[in-house]
Amino acid sequence: MSAATTRSRTPDRLCAEAVDLAREAAEEAAAPGVVGEHVSLVSEGDRVVTHFFEAKEPGYRGWRWAVTVARASRAKVVTLDETVLLPGPDALLAPEWVPWSERLRPGDMGPGDLLPTEADDLRLEPGYTGDEEPPPNSALAPSHDLVERVDAEDAELTDRVPAVDATDHDGRGQIAALAEELGMRRARVLSRYGLHTAADRWDDSFGPKTAMAQAAPASCQSCGFLVPLGGSLRQAFGICANEFSPADGRVVSLAYGCGGHSEAAVMPKPPVPPPPVLDSLAVDAFPLRPARDSGSVSTDTDPSSDDLGHS
Repeated sequence: MSAATTRSRTPDRLCAEAVDLAREAAEEAAAPGVVGEHVSLVSEGDRVVTHFFEAKEPGYRGWRWAVTVARASRAKVVTLDETVLLPGPDALLAPEWVPWSERLRPGDMGPGDLLPTEADDLRLEPGYTGDEEPPPNSALAPSHDLVERVDAEDAELTDRVPAVDATDHDGRGQIAALAEELGMRRARVLSRYGLHTAADRWDDSFGPKTAMAQAAPASCQSCGFLVPLGGSLRQAFGICANEFSPADGRVVSLAYGCGGHSEAAVMPKPPVPPPPVLDSLAVDAFPLRPARDSGSVSTDTDPSSDDLGHS
């Protein structure tokens, strides 16, 4: 081990004893009363020592005031080098900074927010721009002279004025206009990777593995509220149009399901009540007097009887 390394690890005595000088510097940088006890010191090199003081500022739990002092070679006067507030081993620190592109989560965007998309985003690929059309002198490109002759011959047969477009000799403008009219002229479209990531995301939210789908009586594939999608996603996804479903207006997997299935249950018929135990609709015979001939009880209930009038 070299002598320089040995001296750098051993604190200089005069610098180590300059605790009052270091405290005054810390209080001047902070404020009187917020600099706490002397915690420790560290040798930074030959005749260079850093003193640490406890920081009592609110919100700076575990932080320390670090004051570095030094002295010149063969000098007996210790001078101040720098004062700074540093976090300690158990300091309360802010979370590590994360770029906004990694902090952004679904649902964070609000009205007026703009989310720029990178040029090399793997979820997108170039759409139709007309650049893939063959050049005019290519064997695949239509001959302009042939087009003019056909148009002139058609004009002679139909007595019309031949349409001449000097700005569109190779047909690119017509194809681009048709693509724009059909809604296909987009600078970028979803790539296969973008389709797969979207499908995985939708399947996790409204797919067959969710608790709702596991308890559903049937899948969305047989539900009348399912609105099919177009394109390749039609084979696996649709849009739920049931206002009482938790997936209303969401893209759902065909294997998803919920209790709002259109054929989940048939409306029950009104229950038929059982026959009454005590029939209160029929007339019951009520004995009034014994019969005259056989001693049996008479069942005469006619209120016009003479005997009833005398009772």
